[in-house]
Amino acid sequence: MLGIVPAAGRGSRIQPLGFSKELLPVGSRMDGQTERPCAVSEYLVRRMVRNGVDRICFIIGSGKSDILEYYAAGYDSAASIFVAQPSPVGLCDAIFRAAPLVAPQETVLIGLPDTIWFPEDGFCRLPDDRLSFLLFPVERPELFDAVVVGPHDRVEEVQVKRPDAATDWVWGAFKMPGHIFHKLVALWRERDGCDEYFGTLVNAYLAAGGEAWGVKAGTAYVDVGTLNGYRTALRLLESADAQDDEEAPMFAPTRHSQVPSLPGEGG
Repeated sequence: MLGIVPAAGRGSRIQPLGFSKELLPVGSRMDGQTERPCAVSEYLVRRMVRNGVDRICFIIGSGKSDILEYYAAGYDSAASIFVAQPSPVGLCDAIFRAAPLVAPQETVLIGLPDTIWFPEDGFCRLPDDRLSFLLFPVERPELFDAVVVGPHDRVEEVQVKRPDAATDWVWGAFKMPGHIFHKLVALWRERDGCDEYFGTLVNAYLAAGGEAWGVKAGTAYVDVGTLNGYRTALRLLESADAQDDEEAPMFAPTRHSQVPSLPGEGG
């Protein structure tokens, strides 16, 4: 099982940091008996490993050698692989650079390394045998890829950053079998790589007779790519820690939302 982590972006919304945004410390983790800072990308990687991923492919670009150094030894039981994206020209270009590593029969998990979301077992709630999206409710779906689902949770359309989004459910991660991954790669190449966003490619895939499913299992989703998102993530993690497990409170702030009040706080 392969996890793909696109980490070639410049992170201009939260720079200057002096290091890759994917290594921004957010919260902490236990290293044996020692508590240590936790890089934001570790939340995604940990969720992948929980679902059974044994290899993680990091797509990195120029100036991202610190990610290679950080994950060179792998993570938990998963080995690390690094693939270069010469220039950050879109999510599709990034994730499809892992195509030579994907076997048709294996399961592929994909997520964004500058986000923190709950529940932690979200990937486990997606089926392995089909293209499926883990969906989260947000306050401003026009800033994301809103996913319109119909009967039996089948995806009807992905509305990419549309001001008139018909739903407030957006995708935060997705999973598929390797043979569907390769179908999407082939379609993307047939379209001359014109799709920067994964959502527009999925719409073309659906129009050509493909199928996808949306699973509304997400409870909280934070984009840590801005200072406001960073603050929100810290509050989210503190609330989860206070509950003595990783079940998140039922809110899902967007990257530009105000920090909401958590349970037990004043307005």
